[in-house]
Amino acid sequence: MNAAVFLLTKHKKNILTTHISSKHHRIKIKMATTGGGDTQQQQQQKQQHTTPQHKQTVLDLGKYIDKGVRVKLSGGREVEGILKGFDQLLNLVLDETKEYLRDVDDPLRITDETRNLGLIVTRGTSVMVVSPLDGLKEIENPFAVAPEEY
Repeated sequence: MNAAVFLLTKHKKNILTTHISSKHHRIKIKMATTGGGDTQQQQQQKQQHTTPQHKQTVLDLGKYIDKGVRVKLSGGREVEGILKGFDQLLNLVLDETKEYLRDVDDPLRITDETRNLGLIVTRGTSVMVVSPLDGLKEIENPFAVAPEEY
């Protein structure tokens, strides 16, 4: 009968060394380990720290639900409506929405003329600015040059 003796040595830099010896043979086995000699509790703690958390949005739009917001979209459009919903990609659902039309002569200038759009969904990739209507007021541009001063 050939009896084998197993001797386990400690982990060293995630390497487990096992010595197996019998009457005629002596074997040394090195194996890479993933746990690094950690206990089960330590492994669970590591897993909790490496598990990705849910993505959170940069903006907290929850406080503006059912309140008026003005949204500037890429391409120069501006809409105003009541925020009904949003997601982490900044897709917005607006109700009672009106779009502010641009000036025919100067497409970069927004006029006070509007058209009603009703319930809309804006894609998050086109949203540039979201601002609440409460406390929103237009101020004069201090850097604008009057036409007479040219």
